[in-house]
Amino acid sequence: MKKKLYTAIGLMSGTSMDGIDLSIISSDGYDEFSNILDDYYKYDKNLQDQLVRLRDLVVTKSDLLQNSEKLRELERNLTLFHADAVNQSLKKYRNHIDLIGFHGQTIFHNPQEKITNQLGDGKLLSQIVKKKVIYDFRQADIQNNGQGAPLTPIFHYVLSKKINQNFSIKFPIAFLNIGGIANITKINNDSDNFQNNLSAFDIGPGNCLIDEWVRKNSNKKFDENGELAKNGKVDQLILNQVIDNFKLNSYSQSLDVKNFDVSFARGLSLEDGCATITVFTAYLIAEGLKHISKKNIITFLICGGGRKNIYLIDCLKNYLSNEKNITLKFTDNYNLNGDYIESQAFAFLAIRSFLNLPISFSTTTGCKEFTVGGKLVKNF
Repeated sequence: MKKKLYTAIGLMSGTSMDGIDLSIISSDGYDEFSNILDDYYKYDKNLQDQLVRLRDLVVTKSDLLQNSEKLRELERNLTLFHADAVNQSLKKYRNHIDLIGFHGQTIFHNPQEKITNQLGDGKLLSQIVKKKVIYDFRQADIQNNGQGAPLTPIFHYVLSKKINQNFSIKFPIAFLNIGGIANITKINNDSDNFQNNLSAFDIGPGNCLIDEWVRKNSNKKFDENGELAKNGKVDQLILNQVIDNFKLNSYSQSLDVKNFDVSFARGLSLEDGCATITVFTAYLIAEGLKHISKKNIITFLICGGGRKNIYLIDCLKNYLSNEKNITLKFTDNYNLNGDYIESQAFAFLAIRSFLNLPISFSTTTGCKEFTVGGKLVKNF
């Protein structure tokens, strides 16, 4: 029997804090998926500066309490921005929308203390846009002893089946998302036994160190195409020291941008620091890929904003040049826009949450048992 198709909007604002990715999809929450529309809404400078400033202020649980009034005001402004983005996209797509998956903007994430904070008022968004909203996706997983991230693997599974069928790419297939943090999903086969078929984890910084360095040392927000790094010179002594001193003891913990800092590059020029930090980032990503590809021949499909950093990708390929079992491809080669995988994912997760289907598993977030995340609100 054919399952009902739902139409959902997914809203994703990542750790780069540059704007909102918005996607409209149609899916049954299981295997069926089609993409309808993708849009990007850039934060104005004032909103972005407020977000970055407040995220930098909130380092501990007590900082959340100390800055609660500022957080409430910023959450309202952020939600209003999301509502405007939704209404603008609904002028382009005038058909019925069943649900909105609202990720919000992460300000603080510490699963060890069972705290994850994403700014975004689901009730207010529902009231303004007159739609059912699913929000607060990570909290249930954390309360179930999970890491609260990554949550996209179940959507990657659906995409992997399409890629396998349409392009004859053999399993196992893995997705490498290079956002602020880099994470991997590995899909062993097309079985829907997710507990044995999916594995996922964060592997280190993606864009976060590069973005932070550029923001602190120039009037730019990021290193477009890796041009700054390309024009710099890697400080080999500093690079060797930071590689020796920084160790990820396991890949079982989710990561936050606050787990890393750029102090090791202090004193370098803008370009040299950018080059050194980018090579260090590529090294950590390469180590993560090697870890997951042991005894397997794997095609890694790269998505996220980091895939556009040509220098970073070239450094990554250089670190993997002797790894015969690893193939790197871009999701864009398979009719998937690598900028919008996560916003599409949160539309899909909203549908699964609405259907009371699990969105995270012990092999993806470390939760005790599979978890249905997200809160449903209808406030109109």
